[in-house]
Amino acid sequence: MASGSKTVIYAALAGNTLIAVTKFGAAALTGSAAMVSEGIHSLVDTGNQALLLLGLRQARKPPDERFPFGHGKEVYFWSFVVAILIFGLGAGISIYEGVSHLLEPQALRNPLVNYVVLAFALLFEGAAWTFAFREFRKTKGKLGWLRAVQASKDPTVLVVLFEDSAAMLGLLIALIGVGLTQATGDPLYDAAASIGIGLVLAVTAAWLASETKGLLIGERARPDVVEDIRRICRDLDKVERVNEVLTMHMGPEYVLATLSLEFADQLTITELERTIEDLNQRIRAAHPEVKKVFIEAESWPARAPRRAD
Repeated sequence: MASGSKTVIYAALAGNTLIAVTKFGAAALTGSAAMVSEGIHSLVDTGNQALLLLGLRQARKPPDERFPFGHGKEVYFWSFVVAILIFGLGAGISIYEGVSHLLEPQALRNPLVNYVVLAFALLFEGAAWTFAFREFRKTKGKLGWLRAVQASKDPTVLVVLFEDSAAMLGLLIALIGVGLTQATGDPLYDAAASIGIGLVLAVTAAWLASETKGLLIGERARPDVVEDIRRICRDLDKVERVNEVLTMHMGPEYVLATLSLEFADQLTITELERTIEDLNQRIRAAHPEVKKVFIEAESWPARAPRRAD
């Protein structure tokens, strides 16, 4: 997954860098507020993809004394930073540009330049979106699209996918704004398009922040993974009761699992140790993303009073 994420991000980074330059050039030639907003959008996206690459690099750092479970959550942190930047810089500046041009309208110059640049940008954004979509489809499995988005634990691909989706919607809004301004001679349509682009970015940023917040705080593994761990435990005749299965994502491909189990009373210490080791091996074989498994042997009634405190 990490290599696939990198490919998606590198493709988006290359495309957005080139697109940002052309959009700012078109804005300078035509005076379009929508093109300024689109240039800012691509510039912010370029910085965001650089931050996502930084997050992937930091996440590969091995565990140490201070971070015994590794640095996998670096990916989640930098994805959250990206959402903030989309909102603060992308959305904020785009809306500001639109409002400024509403207050002081400016006539468009050489509108044909805008059409050429927007068509060029749609081509590159579409290619980057296709890369991200294909990578996401590989991980979707049998889940529906919405369910797969909600269940995804790798925010890097989602960030690029939704950034590019917002980018293409923004390009269409810019195209409509420029077209209406040219057709009517009223520059307010161009200014309104800039505000519309800012609102699209604000909604995208809010959604991405909401998705990454849960992972940053400590979201559990997918329900089917948790249920399968329960099944693996129940299938052992030496386990009499599965009290709790607690999981947490420490990174896109790193799940920590803590189990509370009641074992058969007649087990010797040696048999208990072998049973625990057997469970470890079965869980990791079924779910390679589960890197650490901690098993606590206790009867549920003995735990109940502590849970009530």
